[in-house]
Amino acid sequence: VLSNSHELRLPLRWIAILYGRVPVDFALTSGVHNSHDMVKAMMAGASVAMTTSELLQNGVQRAEDMLNGFQTWLEEHEYESVEQMKGSMSQQAVAEPAAFERAKYMKVLSSY
Repeated sequence: VLSNSHELRLPLRWIAILYGRVPVDFALTSGVHNSHDMVKAMMAGASVAMTTSELLQNGVQRAEDMLNGFQTWLEEHEYESVEQMKGSMSQQAVAEPAAFERAKYMKVLSSY
């Protein structure tokens, strides 16, 4: 069964929590279907965003569209590199980690 965009939430949350606490590179491997999902993955702290389901569903030519959208986002938001944005939305990057958890919880509740 191929993933869908709704599956992004859980791995994104855990990468954002663990980034900077565990000395590993994270790969977000589920739910990445567009360039915005790729941005979210990198900002949470992932080193790579796996897009297998998207490419299987829509063809490998989709990779170029996704990469172009990612590059456009970087330019529009004045990021010079992925390293600059990596982990910028992780729990480690916020002043009050408890507020980070409450905000994520509230976002989940409001999605219902």
